[in-house]
Amino acid sequence: MLEKLPIDDAIPALCRAMSAHGRAVLVAPPGAGKTTRVPLALMDQTLGKIVMLEPRRLAARAAAERLASGLGEEPGGQVGYRIRGEAVPGSRIEVVTEGILTRMIQSDPSLEGIGCVIFDEFHERSLNADLGLALVWEARGALREDLAVLVMSATLEAEPVAALLDDAPVLRSEGRAFEVETRWLERPLPARVRLADEAARLILRAEEETRETGGTVLAFLPGEGEIRRVSGMLGTTGCEVLPLYGALDARAQRAALAPPGGRRRIVLATAIAETSLTIPEVRVVVDAGRARRARFDPGSGMSRLVTERVSRAEADQRRGRAGRVAPGICYRMWARAEEGALPAFAPPEIMVADLAGLALELAAWGAEPSDLAFLTPPPEAALAEARTLLTELGALDRAGRITGHGKALARLPLHPRLAHMLLRAGRGAADLAALLSDRDPLRGAPSDLALRLAAIRDSKAFSDRYPHDLNRPGLQRIREEARRLRKLVPESEVMTAGAMAALAYPDRIGLRRKGEAPRFVLSGGKGAVLEEGDTLAGQNLMVAVDLDGDQREARIRMAAALDGAELRALYGGQIEEVAICEWSRREARVLARRQERFGALVLSDRIWKDAPEDAVACAALEGLRQDGLPWTPAAARLRARIALVEGLGPVDDASLLADGDWLLPWLGRCRTLADLRALDLTEPLKVRIGWDGQQRLATEVPGHFITPLGRKIPIDYDHETPSIELRLQELFGVTRHPVVGGRPLRISLLSPGGKPVQVTTDLPGFWASSYGDVRKDMRGRYPRHPWPEDPTEAAPTMRAKPRGT
Repeated sequence: MLEKLPIDDAIPALCRAMSAHGRAVLVAPPGAGKTTRVPLALMDQTLGKIVMLEPRRLAARAAAERLASGLGEEPGGQVGYRIRGEAVPGSRIEVVTEGILTRMIQSDPSLEGIGCVIFDEFHERSLNADLGLALVWEARGALREDLAVLVMSATLEAEPVAALLDDAPVLRSEGRAFEVETRWLERPLPARVRLADEAARLILRAEEETRETGGTVLAFLPGEGEIRRVSGMLGTTGCEVLPLYGALDARAQRAALAPPGGRRRIVLATAIAETSLTIPEVRVVVDAGRARRARFDPGSGMSRLVTERVSRAEADQRRGRAGRVAPGICYRMWARAEEGALPAFAPPEIMVADLAGLALELAAWGAEPSDLAFLTPPPEAALAEARTLLTELGALDRAGRITGHGKALARLPLHPRLAHMLLRAGRGAADLAALLSDRDPLRGAPSDLALRLAAIRDSKAFSDRYPHDLNRPGLQRIREEARRLRKLVPESEVMTAGAMAALAYPDRIGLRRKGEAPRFVLSGGKGAVLEEGDTLAGQNLMVAVDLDGDQREARIRMAAALDGAELRALYGGQIEEVAICEWSRREARVLARRQERFGALVLSDRIWKDAPEDAVACAALEGLRQDGLPWTPAAARLRARIALVEGLGPVDDASLLADGDWLLPWLGRCRTLADLRALDLTEPLKVRIGWDGQQRLATEVPGHFITPLGRKIPIDYDHETPSIELRLQELFGVTRHPVVGGRPLRISLLSPGGKPVQVTTDLPGFWASSYGDVRKDMRGRYPRHPWPEDPTEAAPTMRAKPRGT
């Protein structure tokens, strides 16, 4: 006789909805029993196998075991499961992780033999769950109208999902929950406290304060590292301390999920225990208030794990774990006043994750995101970055279509980077692919991948040479995965760790910056830095396979040495010979170089001695744009004249430099700032306005006034009125005022010593009026120069009287 569960009351209505509509959304809180009851209830009315998706391997295995137990069986009869590296067949129900479903539907879009697909714990909004639902719904509409689809969730807003599934019926189960008392910290924790230390203190306090009521203490921590540290601090409690996280081996996971024995238990778990698993006899929850999530930056192409505050939804799910079997207590490692600052929900993974795998699956399916039923469409920038990577790997062609190589990548249970490496390098890359798919097994070791590969192949020999903390269960897990991967690809030539890593990370090949060890520029354009004293710090070329994702300069956590010959052997076709002729602001000159480049890396750099003049001219023009145009007096006068003639174009500096092609013929020999500043713009400006422009200029705004003696006096057009300067005696005999372009010239009349004596725009008026006073004053100062009483009758002259006359 099965135990009565809250979900049982909702099952009849669910069965009717699935029978009538073939689709539904079921919302039930954690502990209601939906995972272990619903598939069994739908068995009798489903033609074909039921496939149920779980977000994690641990949850899939545990769900299959509980479903089989409900039928009085072990997994392998009517109920089975399939996760990466492990499969137990089941004739009626198969529990799979989300990536497995994607492979199933890509291989067989009609999902032949499957009658119902159940998406469990959909509220976690994993990337694979979103993709899986979109593909299943597409297949249902195009190929399998009879395929039933059920979405189950603990905290999801059901209406958007129901609308996505053509207004699917929504059913709810209120569940069963006992009262849970919540206890907060009296004040917020200081910013710089160690999370593990504070969590251990709170767990000890919770265990002591609830010792009489008993029950299991379930503590939520961000990750494996914190679990290990906190576990080491709880040795004096007398309790059985059990870890629970995804990378833990199956035996240890089962121990945490088994009924408790004689001693009280403290289970230290990651977010995996929020909703997916049933941990017996939990009456006390300690929530450290943190979750670890992957964040992807499309600008750098890097993902990093970040520790963030939990959302209110996550905190409520964790709290609810304390009230499943009896009244409970939840200790929260934050102050009550901080509650309002928590986000309502965690972001869907599709918004923050690396989308390379999604982009490859979409290409294999032959669809754009807009063609499919995504609850949250993938961000365009991240998707574009993913497609760029896939094109570099040869998985997509330039039109974005999947290639034969891309189809082969999609069939492998790896990130496209690692699948590409495994296919190109063969079985020799299996260890590295397994290593890079898992957590780093060497905590505190130098960055060198070769050390980790040595530990995988012979951990005893490695531990004798290096005192670093080896994660031996992690190493064993990596070895097992490598054995599975070796079966998928053929043998190939032996390659170094650096060469294999370069296949997977062509955008993270790093070249050491000159004089700045251990700083590197990556082929993708970003900067990266190694710890001082790292074993790879002296390396000129390396491949960074794990970085912390810092925007300014990422810290390299794992890398492999690379030889220049290896880079050329792998990517010789992508190494470009680039001729560069550019203006250097720092050196104030034209720099002409020939370079070999791979992405952002400059592999070789030499002087380009015979750079063509047109290339030099273009670089020098940039120098002019930075320094400004050199205006000699003659060129400035010409510019002022051009500005007065309509239709000859603007002559301000910005306009002249914006379209600087007119200058190029005069810049081919200008290589320094001194050359540019010595440039005379007079002739270039004349050529710019052309022959017709020069004729109009000569007619409408002539450059010179010709005196009665035949001398050319430059006309200054910088002022409102055109102006000239000349000696007064040179205009004797002139009875009409000189005019330019219909306007009188502004004449500065100079003394024989070159000093201004009068400015006039009416020369006849000056002769008739002011000249007499000027004559009286000037005769005494310059007696050897002529000062006739009637200047209109005198001959113009530049000469003085002979001495003694």
